[in-house]
Formats: sequence, C-alpha cells, structure tokens
Amino acid sequence: MFEVLMYLFENYMNGGVAINTDPNTLFVELEQVGFTRGEISRALDWLDGLSQAQEAALANPQFSPFALRHYLPEERERLGKEGIGFLLYLEQLSILDPTTREVVLDRIMALDSRDVDMGRIKWVVLIALFSQPDKKSALSLLQDMILSDVYGILH
Repeated sequence: MFEVLMYLFENYMNGGVAINTDPNTLFVELEQVGFTRGEISRALDWLDGLSQAQEAALANPQFSPFALRHYLPEERERLGKEGIGFLLYLEQLSILDPTTREVVLDRIMALDSRDVDMGRIKWVVLIALFSQPDKKSALSLLQDMILSDVYGILH
C-alpha cells in the first residue's frame, strides 16, 4: 500500500490530497504499473482518511501549543522511541503544530504495522504537510531535512 501512496504523491498530487483524474482510469493505470487492486484500494482509502482527519481537525478547537501529548500503548509500539522523538523534534521546530501532529498520528496508525519505519513516518508527515496549503514553509523545511538525510548533506 505504501508504494502506491508514494507513486500517487510523486505523480498526481498537486497542492492537495484530491487526485485530479477519474478513479477508474487511475485504477487501470496503477494496475498497469504493477500494483494490485487491494493495494490500490487501501491507498485510496488511506488518502480519503487523510482528508477526513484534516477536516475533523479543522472542525475541532485548536490544541494549546503548551499541551503535552501522551501516547497510547499501541501508538508507542507503532512509532517506537525514535518515531515519537522525531515528531516531538518537528513540533519543537514548529514544522508540526499539535493539530497537524494528530493528523499525522492518525495516518501512521492507519498504515499496516509492517509499513512503519522512520522513512515512512517522514513520508507520512510530508504527505500531510503537502496536503495543507498553509503549511508550505514547514513543508519546505521538512523536504530540506529529508533530502539532507538522503544525500548526507551536513548543516
């Protein structure tokens, strides 16, 4: 499923979560690329969940920037210490605010457990930020961080 999300992110997403193509055409193209119908369906459901999580976050009152997040046991297990530390680090850098963090957590928890590692946590954050037009500066900073990790650039 995650490979489908990455493919869609790289090829279709232009400033938002909405994919601007006919779903049947998209299914056919993704199958031709080599993805199974199950993977495609799960990925599209995951993107629908992202839209719903963002709408719900906007509808609810904003979290205080001083709020402390306690992770549930299943969240701690899925993220690991490194993942939780990374999300906290992004909050400290103001890349994530508490509301966006909750959207990211929701989408990480929606991944298959075998799909969660630090690289994928970073991609979920990237996709979540990309889908929010008001987060472009945070997105740019995160992209720089990810690319510097990939290419070994020192700060």
